[in-house]
Parts: sequence; structure tokens; C-alpha cells
Amino acid sequence: MAAEIRRTLTQVQDTFIEGGFTLEAPTRLVAALAVIRNPWFGRGYVADLQPEIREHGPVLGELLTRMLLEITGDRLEGCGKASNVGAGGEVEHAQALTHTLWFGNQFREAINAKSYLAFTNTRGAMGTAMMIPLMHKDDGGLRSHYQTIHLTIPDAPADDEIVVALGASIGGHPNHRIGNRYSDLEEMGRSVDNPAGV
Repeated sequence: MAAEIRRTLTQVQDTFIEGGFTLEAPTRLVAALAVIRNPWFGRGYVADLQPEIREHGPVLGELLTRMLLEITGDRLEGCGKASNVGAGGEVEHAQALTHTLWFGNQFREAINAKSYLAFTNTRGAMGTAMMIPLMHKDDGGLRSHYQTIHLTIPDAPADDEIVVALGASIGGHPNHRIGNRYSDLEEMGRSVDNPAGV
């Protein structure tokens, strides 16, 4: 069963001023979303989600990746993913379509990412707020690229739908000044290779 896509959307937001300061280079956040019919809706408890994961994952991953890269090109620095299932589905349905290499590797390989994709997965009615967390595509310890895209779709997801999203950034968050994971570890006398200090 092919993915039944009702709508795709992109959101672009540029920040020019933050904390009263004009930024030298605006930060750009981009979200690419697909509103699809939940392939497990109305089927009761489905024990094996793999057939639909394998069929839908690559299609959605390739589509959303292409939508992002059409806007960011090779300037993309941060990345993340999210999904929101309608009230008639399970959170597991939302997770199934994003927590799989069939989906995520379409994006990670296209941007040569070394980090995993930060994520959120939720269930809610139409207009439920979505948050796409981001981190640097090559280094999850760089807090400069910890950002979150906030958005809503007024008419999605319907009870029988899932919204699947990828997010990206050009630049880190404005006025970054909280250091990074590595400076914390150094001050705590812990090794990057052994952060727990054991």
C-alpha cells in the first residue's frame, strides 16, 4: 500500500534580531512536513508494523529531504525529525514512520550527517503544536545548534492521519553563549570518552 499523502508543507523562519541585538547573519529554520493517511488506522491492534514501515519510510524520507534541501542547499547545519499521529491512532504509529533507518537514513545520508536525528513523537487533534528539535548534523555536543522549530497545522492531523516532519537549520541559535558539552566535561574533570567519570 503506497503512502497516501494529502498535503505537503514547508515552513521557513528567519531570525534577524534576538535579545535586542541585530544578528550578523540571520538564523534560518526550515521544516518540511507531509500529512498522510495513517496506514494502520481502523485495523485494531496490528502486531507487525514492518511492512508499512518499509514501504512508507523511504518514500517519506526522500520526499521531505528533497523539500528541505531545495531551500537550504549545502548550507544545512542542524537537523531533526518529528511526527504527530491523530487521535484515532497510537503514538507507536507516529514513531514507526520516523524511528526507522528506512526513513532517517534518506536524510542523514543526503547531508552526510554523523549525529543521530533528535526527535519528538506525539498524538493530538488538528492544530496540535508540533516541535522539531534540532542538533548539529555532525556533532551532538555543540549546544550552539540546539534549537526547536515550533509549528501547527490547523487542519491536521485528522483522526486517521499522521504528520511526518523533518527540520533543518542554517546557523546556530542566536546569541549562543552557554558553552558546549565538551567545556562542561573539561571543567568537571571528565573525559569526552568517559563522560560518566567511571
